[in-house]
Amino acid sequence: MGKPKKRTSPRKSGTRRSHLGLKLARKVNASSPVKVKTTKRESSKVL
Repeated sequence: MGKPKKRTSPRKSGTRRSHLGLKLARKVNASSPVKVKTTKRESSKVL
């Protein structure tokens, strides 16, 4: 019998974790003069 196909996804599951990028962006914004866009609400006040 044939074996089932492995399921392939167009992008890896690890790249979808936007909250990790958000955490880094907030850390950068705390210390750096160059600000990074975080969320629509946060960035509209700061930037």
